[in-house]
Amino acid sequence: MATIALKPYAFEPADAEARFNGNRLLYIGWEDHLMFASPFCIPVSPDITFGALVSDVLPGLYGVHPDFAKIDWDDAQWLRSGKPWQPDSALSLADNGLVHKDVIRLRTPGLTGINGSYS
Repeated sequence: MATIALKPYAFEPADAEARFNGNRLLYIGWEDHLMFASPFCIPVSPDITFGALVSDVLPGLYGVHPDFAKIDWDDAQWLRSGKPWQPDSALSLADNGLVHKDVIRLRTPGLTGINGSYS
């Protein structure tokens, strides 16, 4: 549930985009894999392609899970702020419309954690 301020903040938030040296915070979660209890929050360049995020960044976050090697990326489903979303792998994160503190989630049909335990 979103929180709404009753009046304007009198200070700049500590996690404002300007504080991340050209990077943006991006929250990334993997559905049905509770070994990772919550989405990761990572600083990423808005200029990297979505394909590079998948090939170069996600293995460092989720590669330790045995299901990660089994992902069929052609069947992977993405959610952006809870709604189905189809990123273009060739476009940058910015050109895919991702902004500072966006939330994306990965759904991998047929993969539900270690021995189907959702972990």
